[in-house]
Amino acid sequence: VSTMDAKAISGGEEEASGMRSETLGESSRLGESNRRQAIRIAYLIATLELTFLFMQFGVMPYLAKSLGLDSVGFGYLQTTFGVLQLVGGPIFGRFADQFGTRAALILSCASGSAFFLLMSISTSIPLLFLSRLPAVFMHGLPGAQKVITDLTTPSQRADALGKLGLCFGIGIIIGSALGGVLSTKFGIFVPTYVGLVGNLINTMIAMVWIPLPAKPKSDHRATEHGTSQSGSVFSIREILHLMKFPGVMEVFIIKVFAGLPIGLFLIMFSIISMDFFGLEAVESGYVMSYFGVLQMVVQGLVVGKLTNRCTERTLLRLSVFVFAGVGLGMALMRTVWHYCIIAVPLVFAFSTLATITDSILTKAVPSSDTGTMLGICASVQPLTRTVGPTIGGVLYKRFGVSSFGYLQLIVNIGLFVYLIKSKIPLTETKS
Repeated sequence: VSTMDAKAISGGEEEASGMRSETLGESSRLGESNRRQAIRIAYLIATLELTFLFMQFGVMPYLAKSLGLDSVGFGYLQTTFGVLQLVGGPIFGRFADQFGTRAALILSCASGSAFFLLMSISTSIPLLFLSRLPAVFMHGLPGAQKVITDLTTPSQRADALGKLGLCFGIGIIIGSALGGVLSTKFGIFVPTYVGLVGNLINTMIAMVWIPLPAKPKSDHRATEHGTSQSGSVFSIREILHLMKFPGVMEVFIIKVFAGLPIGLFLIMFSIISMDFFGLEAVESGYVMSYFGVLQMVVQGLVVGKLTNRCTERTLLRLSVFVFAGVGLGMALMRTVWHYCIIAVPLVFAFSTLATITDSILTKAVPSSDTGTMLGICASVQPLTRTVGPTIGGVLYKRFGVSSFGYLQLIVNIGLFVYLIKSKIPLTETKS
C-alpha cells in the first residue's frame, strides 16, 4: 500500500509540476506577445507622426510666402525649429526616463497637436513663429526608440531599431505626397487640420496601447549608477554626465562627424538640384522619393540582417569606410544620374551608422538612462539643420559641390584610421 501511495503522490507531483510549467510557458508567451504588440504600436505612432511632420514640411514654404515671409525670414523660421528640437531632445529623453515611455509618447503626440493647431490659426508671421514652440517636445521617433530599447534584449536591439527606417521612409513618401495633394486641391490650411486630428488620434493610441509599466530591462548594466532619477528633467549636468561612461564620447563624436558633410549637402540639396543638376521642382521631388524608397529598403531590411551576422564594431567601421568612398564619388560626380548611383552606398552608410551608434550608446549607459541617451542622439540632426545652412552655403558658394565630397572623404578617412587603431570599449552582441 505504501508503494502505491508513494507512486500516486509522485504522479500527482509530476502532474502539478507539468501544470505549473505549462502555466509559466503560457505566461511567458503572453508577455512576449504583449511586448511585440507594444513595439508594433510604437512603429505605428512613429510612422504617423513622421507622416504629418513631412506633410507640413512641404506646405510650410507656401504658407510662409502667403504671409509675406521672405527667404531670409524663412531661414530664421527653420533655424528656430532646429534649435527647439536640438534643445528638446535630451530633455524629452530625461522625461521618458523619469515618467515612463507612455507619458513621453503622449507628450510628443499632444505637442504635435498643439503644433498643428497653432499652424492652422497662423494668420500672421508672429503666430507662425509661435507655432514652432511645441516642437521642443515633438520627438515621436526617439519615443519609439525608447519603447524598443526597453522591450528588447541587447542582441535584438539593432535589428528592431533599424526597422524604424521603414517608418521614416513611409513618412517621407506619404507625408510629402499627401501634403502637396491636400494643399493643392483643398487649400493650404487643410494639411494642418489633418495633422491636428491625426496627432490627437496618435495621442489616444499611445494612451490605450502603450503599456504603463514599460520599465527598462536591467540586462546589460546595473541601474544604481544611473542619473535619470536624480535631479531635474532640465538638468544639463546630469545629461552631460552620460558622456563620461566608457566609449560614449568616442562613439557620439563619430556619429556626429561621420555624417556631417553629407548632412550639409542634403540641407543645400534644394539649391544644388536647381543650380548644379538643373532639375525642376517635380524632378527634385522624384529624387527625394527615390531616397525615401532606398531608406525603407536598406534600413528596414538590409541593416537588420547584417546585425544578425556581424558585430557592431565591424558594422561601425564598415559604415565609416563606405562614407569615405561616398565622399570620393560625390567629389567626382557631374550629373544627377551619378548622384542616384552614389545614393545607394550613401543611404546604406547613413542608415547603418545611425542604427549601430544608437544601439551601441544605449548599451553603454545604465538602462535607466537610455531615454536620455536616445534624446542626445536625436539632437544630432537638429544640430546639423541649425548650423547647416550657414556652413553649407559658404562651402557651396566658395568651393562648389565637390567640396562636400572632399570634406566627407577626409573626415571619414580620419575616423576610419581612428577606429582601427583605438580600442573603444563596446558591448559586442550578435544574434
